[in-house]
Amino acid sequence: MKRQEPNIGLRQAQGLCQMAQDERLAFLAEGLPIILSSAQSLWRGSRKLHKEMPREAGILEGFAEEEAAKALILMDAVRCPSHLIAQKMGTLIKWSYNHLARLIYAQAAGWRPSDVAQLQEYVDSMRTSHFLEGYAGEYILPNWNLYKRESNLYVDIEAYESGRLGWNNPLEGTCTFDTVVTPISLLLVEAMSVLGIFTSAGLKATSDIWGQVEFVDKKGWQETQQLTRDLINRLILEDLPSKKPDQHFRALFSFWQLPMYNIDFSMIPVSLEELEAEQEAEREAMYWSFV
Repeated sequence: MKRQEPNIGLRQAQGLCQMAQDERLAFLAEGLPIILSSAQSLWRGSRKLHKEMPREAGILEGFAEEEAAKALILMDAVRCPSHLIAQKMGTLIKWSYNHLARLIYAQAAGWRPSDVAQLQEYVDSMRTSHFLEGYAGEYILPNWNLYKRESNLYVDIEAYESGRLGWNNPLEGTCTFDTVVTPISLLLVEAMSVLGIFTSAGLKATSDIWGQVEFVDKKGWQETQQLTRDLINRLILEDLPSKKPDQHFRALFSFWQLPMYNIDFSMIPVSLEELEAEQEAEREAMYWSFV
């Protein structure tokens, strides 16, 4: 008989699935400010290190983006219509623990797809296991988001297309930028906090307003902009913004992506045969272009 281990410790977000909606919103109102504080702390740490220890600064910056993305994933659970939340909550929790999904969520704040269908196409281009790089697709590389994250974190043995093995050195290629730009995902989460969205009343308003529309297929920016206006009006009516919010209103309008509770973030495996066939097609297209 298999012995059951105690369900104690971290990685227990699945417990959100068993909560009633009001209980879940109250619990998220407690946790979202903690996630924001964690992301801000990591970002401040990265700024202190960015000149003298750029590799370490880059690691902290990546962690800050992933923490902010975690908040955005949970906000999509709040935006999900109530009749769908039981079906979608477990998947959103899975994405909140998935490095690739969090990295894509963070990047998606800067995208402008016309609708959910196009947004899925954008995400698909970021979730393949391998891709071609180079003028004629001559190099096969692993998923860039994950490779960039892991290669900056760890020394490891890596394999090249030729089969040759080599050492990954995280210190190689590290560079320092004097220009400091706050990640868009963090700016967005900070704006949500200032506007009062992370309060119980703010989350209730978000759920009430965004839950009216399921974002699927051709639902896009027209619906998003209208729902954002409706939410802002209610936040103001309930006196939830904590200070003069003009720039934060702009951040919400500019960077809050279409709800992604219907988007698939799982890795798309790409075989060596598929990549080699794509390389051959690239070479043939270049040849005929030259001719």
